[in-house]
Amino acid sequence: MLEHVPEWLGKALKNVRAGHGKLAIVRLGQENLNGKSGFDLTSPAFADGAELDPCFTADEEDAVAPPLEWTAPPPGTQELAIIVEDPDAPAGEPLCHWLVWGLPPQKGKLLEGETPPRVGKNSYGNSEWLLPDPPTGHGPHDYVFQIFALDLPLTLMPGANRDGLIAAMEGHVIATAILTGVYVRPEGDED
Repeated sequence: MLEHVPEWLGKALKNVRAGHGKLAIVRLGQENLNGKSGFDLTSPAFADGAELDPCFTADEEDAVAPPLEWTAPPPGTQELAIIVEDPDAPAGEPLCHWLVWGLPPQKGKLLEGETPPRVGKNSYGNSEWLLPDPPTGHGPHDYVFQIFALDLPLTLMPGANRDGLIAAMEGHVIATAILTGVYVRPEGDED
């Protein structure tokens, strides 16, 4: 099953599992685009491969999306988009937690809980950050934050789904970067 995860992506991830082969970046990215021109995605709230704080998950009532920061994308970028997916969800496709586009083509950030310019529908059909909520006893889940530099501005209306956003971005990705947060439901948690 791991043969479906491209080698370049495997090198960028901390703990490669079969589900990573279904991430949007596999369809939209390639080795020469990942980290192109120093393009990078980070968060002041967690290091790459580190655990997400419960304040960003379903374990807290007032949870919000974590803050994100990115470096300047390569020249020619017209717009940035972000897709956050859980490749460990027990489903045919990764669970989509957040679809964001319409971000300016420059160094930037989203503050903790900030509403982005355009948001699409997550796997539950809501236009918001889908709180990480893995099943008890299911082990750690990766939440893969993928940022895409695009060579054209998207005309997609807010509320589009994952397939619609991916289709609009195909052939227009000029750089990518990823950041992974990990979360596991504490044992004995019944929610």
